[in-house]
Amino acid sequence: MNDPSPVFSDHLEASLARAFDILASAASDRRAAMHTPSVATIGLDGSPRSRTVVLRHFDRIGRSLRFHTDIRSEKHKELQRDPRLSALFYDVGEKLQIRLNGHATLHVSDPIADEAWSSSQAMSRHCYATEPAPGSSIVAGGDFTLPKGRELTDAGRPHFCAVQMHFSRLEWLWLGSDGHRRALFDWRDSTSAPEMRWLVP
Repeated sequence: MNDPSPVFSDHLEASLARAFDILASAASDRRAAMHTPSVATIGLDGSPRSRTVVLRHFDRIGRSLRFHTDIRSEKHKELQRDPRLSALFYDVGEKLQIRLNGHATLHVSDPIADEAWSSSQAMSRHCYATEPAPGSSIVAGGDFTLPKGRELTDAGRPHFCAVQMHFSRLEWLWLGSDGHRRALFDWRDSTSAPEMRWLVP
């Protein structure tokens, strides 16, 4: 006997609520499948570029998420030139894919960046003190330096950037055994409820 389908399988508002619940949980649980989404930017040469980032914060009211990057990275340079980006999340256990589209704001020397830095663990802070810069060509795999040990260090603070993605479009795909469900949620402005509609999976 098959398990009953979840409420969200045929209810748009419940689908959106479930997506927000999972993203909020993934931001605080490093073991969650959606804790490490793929983010795509537009490369400096105009080609698509994607990489995995760590989801650090999710705000359902403000429709935003946050991840961190090094200001010396290509990702930062790409977002400086063109702030459009997309994020792709997948959870094999939930059988759920979430795609977000929006724009980034870059925070380097402001309270958002300061709070993000102060809440980061030592091992995360160390990454921003890497020398030479991320993406630099080196002769051997280990030809770079970074702080050692578990102590907190502020050596990488000048290189740290908190990236906030404000999304205006969310696409949901749930792989159900009795039939998949795909839905689109589109916000036209910051105050209105989203336009919601089902799509063929």
